[in-house]
Amino acid sequence: MPGNKLFFAGAILLLIITSSCTGDIVFTDSSKMPSGTWDLENVSEFDVPVNDTITANNIFFTIRTGTAYPYRNIYLFVTTTSPDEKRITDTLQYYLADEKGKWYGKGFGDIKELLLPYKTNVLFPVKGTYHIRVSHGMRVRDLRSVYDFGIRIEKIRKPD
Repeated sequence: MPGNKLFFAGAILLLIITSSCTGDIVFTDSSKMPSGTWDLENVSEFDVPVNDTITANNIFFTIRTGTAYPYRNIYLFVTTTSPDEKRITDTLQYYLADEKGKWYGKGFGDIKELLLPYKTNVLFPVKGTYHIRVSHGMRVRDLRSVYDFGIRIEKIRKPD
């Protein structure tokens, strides 16, 4: 599937570009999955305090899975609510392994951690707390071999 390879190549390029320009971590948090299973009802929720509406940010998700994770991809439903109650919902798909089953990310043994680029060059328009809810969108209720899911927001540091 050429489209999938293009998507993955673009995501890797985006990750390389953004990681070379990133600076300070503004916010990081994660949700641990009980018994290493992400239940459909177990929504990861993050309250992100924002005081800076001028500096651009990159937003990433992090996921730790085991090699027993039964799929090579994951679908996510992400809803962001701003302090002024405006909502944006995204449906995302990420690949965690290639078509031959080789896992992306880093880690030891059967646990792999992967940084998933979500949004780049984001300016938060309003000061206050942004509420971000993430649930998996797979066709099963219990998504086994997922250990935790997190978010990471970095200020983009301007090149010198």
